[in-house]
Amino acid sequence: MPGIIIFSEDSMLAAQLMTPALELKQSLNQPITALALSEADAKALAALGADHAVFLQSAGKWVDGCAEAIFAQVNKAAASIVLIGGTLRGKTIAAYVAARMNAGMTTDAKTLKVENGKLLATRVLYAGLALCEEAVVLPAVATIRSRTFLAPPAAATPGTVESVTVETDARVTLGAVSPTGDTGVDITTAGKLVAVGRGFRKKEDLKLAEELAAVLKAELACTRGIAEDEHWLPIARYVGISGQTVKPDLYLAVGLSGQVQHMVGCRESKVIVAVNTDERAPIFEAADYGIVGDLYEVLPLLTAALRK
Repeated sequence: MPGIIIFSEDSMLAAQLMTPALELKQSLNQPITALALSEADAKALAALGADHAVFLQSAGKWVDGCAEAIFAQVNKAAASIVLIGGTLRGKTIAAYVAARMNAGMTTDAKTLKVENGKLLATRVLYAGLALCEEAVVLPAVATIRSRTFLAPPAAATPGTVESVTVETDARVTLGAVSPTGDTGVDITTAGKLVAVGRGFRKKEDLKLAEELAAVLKAELACTRGIAEDEHWLPIARYVGISGQTVKPDLYLAVGLSGQVQHMVGCRESKVIVAVNTDERAPIFEAADYGIVGDLYEVLPLLTAALRK
């Protein structure tokens, strides 16, 4: 019987993939097989509703080297749909698996559904200015970026878990992993963000945003100009089309205009609050709440009010 396969080396993203997989299961009436690189991840995915979870046990540490082993599981399950986390490594594996399956592939899918033997996927184009719908004849492969979906609640009955020893591609081995030096958190997992833009006149002025973030128990984010041009904050904190995509409960945008290249990275925030001196700034079109004013006056007042 054909089935649905999911895989991501990122544990959090793998859990998020279960949501579209469960939706597709409802329409196709096909079982879900979740592939994982650790026993703990396999058990977690089984608890979220995967009918069967497979722990791909390997001595190799190079994730990309598992591509053939992943295809073997896809082939064994006669998969009709394969959902893979849209990380850099995930997209490499997805392309390999699609080629081995002789199947079509769509990337960065925002929505998925099946009609008339085809997987219909929508994805964002032109920095969020347009949506594209692609139809891929089954069997099909799709990649999904982090935080596109929320992870589902625990299932009433967990699925089964199996451990399988697999061989990895030995032509490339992982020699060492070196930290980038940024000790900050992953802003894609933050519930609240204070994002700063070129409205700040000098790096020292970011202290105003840092103090507000501390009161809110939020993390600091920024625009491309702050990270790549001014180098005031690490690249890991840059939100935008070529940076991070975030989906916090609160996105407080301070001193940034809200150009489409930035907004594509934060447009799905639950609540957007903007502070800008220009009442015609594009950010106000996307904001749920807006304050037209000088950030040098507004931020100290906000911070003081929240401390009370």
